[in-house]
Amino acid sequence: MKKIIFAAALAASLGAHAGGHYVPGVEGIQAASVPPPGAYYLGYLVDYNIDQFKAPGTRNDLPGHNSGTVVALANRFVWISNHKFAGADFGMEAIVPVIGTSLTINAASISETRTGLGDVYLGPLVLGWHGSNWDAVASAGLWLDSASNSTPVAPGKGFKSTMLTAGATYYFDASKTISGSALMRFETNSKKSGGFKPGNQATLEWGIAKVMGPVQVGVVGYDQVQVSNDSGVGASSNKSSRHAIGAEVVMPIISAGVFLKAAAYKEYRSEAGTGVEPRGNLLRFTFVKAF
Repeated sequence: MKKIIFAAALAASLGAHAGGHYVPGVEGIQAASVPPPGAYYLGYLVDYNIDQFKAPGTRNDLPGHNSGTVVALANRFVWISNHKFAGADFGMEAIVPVIGTSLTINAASISETRTGLGDVYLGPLVLGWHGSNWDAVASAGLWLDSASNSTPVAPGKGFKSTMLTAGATYYFDASKTISGSALMRFETNSKKSGGFKPGNQATLEWGIAKVMGPVQVGVVGYDQVQVSNDSGVGASSNKSSRHAIGAEVVMPIISAGVFLKAAAYKEYRSEAGTGVEPRGNLLRFTFVKAF
């Protein structure tokens, strides 16, 4: 019984995020810049390797050799219309993730792997503004409780999340070769079937970049923090957090309407809340296609 409880607590923190649905590190350079009107497919391939787990309420590692891997392909579909709202281009989006999780906790004799469709995101409101040397974005949507959460490493979360987004990109020169961007996501979560309610979560993704010939390179990072207490059976007043820094390169293929992106992040600090919290390294590859 103790092993089952321990595995459930671990799974509550997996998926490369503190307590909601959003995975940090999928956006970086010019993260707050909405594309011009059109239809787009964005495929985010994320590989998150966990080498440490923090004990609940601390920054201390769990004893023994423990590891995990989360591999996800997030299929994002974006449509930006020719219609304006409050001076912004209006659009909509949807995300359909496929998630594979592998967890090994030797101290508890746990070894489990599971792959399947994750919870779907529907975003009926995307607003993109464009100035002479800046871009801005605001959006709202809902992560559905649509996927299985029958086992500790199942791809579903077992609760819904409302996500609000706001951010801006600033260009420091007239030719827009130097940019700085910040994108904030805020998630408020519903209760799980057992009555446990994860606290609200805020995620900041940022990037500073320079165009160098045919490519764009930059420094990127993310900070994800729990901003309100968990509630329900077993909840504590401890809050989880995760911080990372990395690098990204972007290569456009203009003739094909394609952008290729690659980024690597190293998490340098992690703190656990009610459950355990992983810390590791994240690799992300992005394919963007305009139609």
